[in-house]
Amino acid sequence: MSAALTLGKPEHLDKILPLITAFHAEEGIETTHEDRQAGIAPLLDGIPHGAAYLIGPPRAPIGYIVVCFGWSVEFGGLDAIIDELYIRPGVRGRGIASEALIALPRALSQYGLRALHLEVDKTNTAAIKLYRRAGFQPRDNYMFMSRSL
Repeated sequence: MSAALTLGKPEHLDKILPLITAFHAEEGIETTHEDRQAGIAPLLDGIPHGAAYLIGPPRAPIGYIVVCFGWSVEFGGLDAIIDELYIRPGVRGRGIASEALIALPRALSQYGLRALHLEVDKTNTAAIKLYRRAGFQPRDNYMFMSRSL
């Protein structure tokens, strides 16, 4: 099984929405279908604030990654946060997420991306191990914080 990344486009909406729904259900994220569609459709339309990538064959993706772009003085330019990463449960444990996490920075660095960040539940040891294998490291004395508006 391949972790090939395909940049999401409007024609992929019906393929990615069920994956997002499954991820949100698994993580206990309470959103409506309308909210999920409103969150992903602009990315598929090419809004410059982020991108969605299908993992695996575009006609039958096995997962997805969403990245949101920002700017960092500290990192010297364009940076991004991995907002969501999901692999179907039936194909987990085969190295697909690792492959995708290694391919994503390669794909984005050609556009000047200087840093890639993500957030992980401190109790999710499997995810932490995966992210460390892909080169992500915790930043001492830093904690990701959020405020809903």
